[in-house]
Amino acid sequence: MALARARHWFERGGNLDTDGELEYVGFWPRVGAMLIDTLLTFLLTTPLLFMVYGRQYYAMPGFLQGPWDFVVSYLLPAAVVIGCWEKWGATPGKMAIGAKIVDAGTGEAPELSQLIGRYIGYFLASIPLLLGLIWVGFDRKKQGWHDMFAGTVVVRAKHRNPEPVRFES
Repeated sequence: MALARARHWFERGGNLDTDGELEYVGFWPRVGAMLIDTLLTFLLTTPLLFMVYGRQYYAMPGFLQGPWDFVVSYLLPAAVVIGCWEKWGATPGKMAIGAKIVDAGTGEAPELSQLIGRYIGYFLASIPLLLGLIWVGFDRKKQGWHDMFAGTVVVRAKHRNPEPVRFES
């Protein structure tokens, strides 16, 4: 039922071409999406940190170098990620793999409070040796602890290729 609603949500607001079947997105595609998002975050934050702190930023001792370090390294990425989730249902990395985040119960777009909880859940899921993130590989619905905490799932079209591969003999 929830996946049927998610399909309807994709058809209304998404750009996902689907024949009506969706699947939960597993561990390795989500790792790929995370790598894309991490690279984009690095490309966004590094120039800003260099503008504020100069080239010596990475050589400086300590966890935080000042208030702008906190703003650029933590608040800005949080705002961008949650904003992407709110506007498009996905970050650029998830868009690259054709995935969207939906409410696990209704299949509709998650509420803003769920998205904020999901982002906070990333930190909680990372604390015990990333176990809460690795959990995606073992869960039936491919939910990490951050998804369970927020009541979300990550889905995409089941049959993404427009045509099956055929070889001529």
